[in-house]
Amino acid sequence: MAALCSEFGDLAEIKKQLISVIYLCKERGLQHTAKWASELAFALDPLPKDEVPPAPEFTEEDAKDLDALTLAKSYFDLKEYDRAAYFLKDCCSKKAYFLYMYSRYLSGEKKKDDETVDSLGPLEKGQVRNEALRELRVELSKKHTASELDGFTLYLYGVVLRKLDLLKEAVEVFVEAIHALPLHWGAWLELSNLVTSTEMLKSLSLPDSWIREFFMAHMYTELQMIKEALQKYQSLIEAGFSKSTYIISQIAVAYHNIRDIDQALSLFYELRTQDPFRIDNMDTFSNLLYVKGMKPELSFLAHNLVEIDKYRVETCCVIGNYYSLRSQHEKAALYFQRALKLNPRCLGAWTLMGHEYMEMKNTSAAIQAYRHAIEVNKRDYRAWYGLGQTYEILKMPFYCLYYYRKAHQLRPNDSRMLVALGESYERLSQQVEAKKCYWRAYSVGDVEKMALLKLAKLHEQLNESDDAAQCYMLYIQDIFSCGEQLEHAEVSTALRYLGQYYFKNKLYDEASLCAQRCCDYNDAREEGKALLRQISQVRDQIETPSADLFVPLSNNTPVRRVSPLNLISFTP
Repeated sequence: MAALCSEFGDLAEIKKQLISVIYLCKERGLQHTAKWASELAFALDPLPKDEVPPAPEFTEEDAKDLDALTLAKSYFDLKEYDRAAYFLKDCCSKKAYFLYMYSRYLSGEKKKDDETVDSLGPLEKGQVRNEALRELRVELSKKHTASELDGFTLYLYGVVLRKLDLLKEAVEVFVEAIHALPLHWGAWLELSNLVTSTEMLKSLSLPDSWIREFFMAHMYTELQMIKEALQKYQSLIEAGFSKSTYIISQIAVAYHNIRDIDQALSLFYELRTQDPFRIDNMDTFSNLLYVKGMKPELSFLAHNLVEIDKYRVETCCVIGNYYSLRSQHEKAALYFQRALKLNPRCLGAWTLMGHEYMEMKNTSAAIQAYRHAIEVNKRDYRAWYGLGQTYEILKMPFYCLYYYRKAHQLRPNDSRMLVALGESYERLSQQVEAKKCYWRAYSVGDVEKMALLKLAKLHEQLNESDDAAQCYMLYIQDIFSCGEQLEHAEVSTALRYLGQYYFKNKLYDEASLCAQRCCDYNDAREEGKALLRQISQVRDQIETPSADLFVPLSNNTPVRRVSPLNLISFTP
């Protein structure tokens, strides 16, 4: 922490660097990095007039290319990329060369998108390529070999390599780009999309710059290392970036990722207060409102974003979530398709569209959508989990197991992944593995309160009555201790089994309590009454033994020993 504070010691110097990089990015049409740097600079205190950095100096080559560059930049800003490239082709300055190559790249991307929008649906988008990529790679490769590329052009070269699926080379070039120009946030973001594990992250040679802390915090969020991410962002706030809306939004996303919904919602409400016309991250906000079932708030958000900009990807995703919450799945899928027409690399839209196709029982389209999501980002556990669910419907357990394992690797402490894994192992008759998964799901904090129930039923099937009773007992305690009755709770099933178990073990007081509690549930009332009659019959003949309740466990399942369940203290 002390090291971090010293690194951010001179906030005025950091602000000067941000202002300088804003100039550089605006000159080259790199609007997203300019926006990110501007938001960060806005969070810092204003500089005195005599300390504001001047615009970048002109070189001899810049002066020579000035007229062509000014003309081409005006065409570039109007998205006339071919026209911009034509007037830049004879220029020799590095700034003009970047804009020339970038114009050619964006021209190819625009043509690719135009070709796909009308003729193909979003699921087939990946089949169309940017025809300019190969030529750009050849030309940039020659310049790279001759060490003639600056930080911006190295970034462009990395993007071209990534688009051509040359990922290893792309990582090396992006690392080179951030060393050449550490303050270009776009290069850091592109690199983050290619980092697939913590081992890979540690192996990267990153420049020693304050912006590295922002990158590491971003990477921790992406790699689901949420505790470390929150610590980083808290350190950045304490270092002087407390007013940064970017950091607030990232902390909200981090809480969203660990399903701390209330904390994430409060941060998004704070963000909306500070920046009411913000659209970035509002799709994540809508996911939270969807999970909480907050229809009026989601409706208000959707209408508000439509008023601001109805053709933004995030707006389409929010509207899609709104229709999904109203169970209008065809309309929801339509809006997610619109989002993908605007940005084919929108990860959230692919995953959410997969969910909608699942709701519509269109498994083949769902599989395609989830696969596209994984192509965009292999770290998206929701897409891997969705694929597992889809193959579960298709009754293909080996495929299920593969995809659930992938989801579990990305979210090792998510009980839902573990329960899904356990179910897959159970279908494949791998009971030992299934038991381990269910117990682990309970141990990490079972979100849906299903793991113990499934583990108990598995023990019951295997005639491991002592272990089944232990699990049913823990399940009942778990359900009542959470303070709310869950829709799927099968307390009556557990009580029925425990009643019979105690009866067989001649513990008639406990059996009687369970039978009485069974009478509180419609589906177990008759069995409860029957058990009470049985108990009253045998009580006249046999004295109740005061033996230990449980014998040692019959297998290696790590179930802890508990005392006989006191049902009187629980009110169903």
